[in-house]
Amino acid sequence: MADIQAIAKQFTDFYYTAFDNDRTQLQALYRDHSMLTWEGTPIQGAAAIGEKLAGLPFQKVQHKITTFDAQPSSPSIASLIVSVTGLLLVDDGENPLQYSQVFQLIPDNGNYYVFNDIFRLNLG
Repeated sequence: MADIQAIAKQFTDFYYTAFDNDRTQLQALYRDHSMLTWEGTPIQGAAAIGEKLAGLPFQKVQHKITTFDAQPSSPSIASLIVSVTGLLLVDDGENPLQYSQVFQLIPDNGNYYVFNDIFRLNLG
């Protein structure tokens, strides 16, 4: 279980650092069969996901992870589910937004790629 937590921590650190500094790096984490559901809208394929993330309508963004949990997602392969909650500060705004995000990571040649990704702001 320690390996899963370490992998999840390494992944989330990389993902949110890239998201906050250069979203164009994120496309490499997805594959053609990957799926992102962004605020209820499904997007499939690495190119379409990369385009969506790079084209988000803000210049500056900062994620602060509040919690993350990880567990195995399959008994037959070393895949995992990572659930993240946190705060999102956009374009020097003073009021951070709460968000949740869930990733399913699949092993690929010694690394992991994002097979499924669900992002949702927690408004209300």
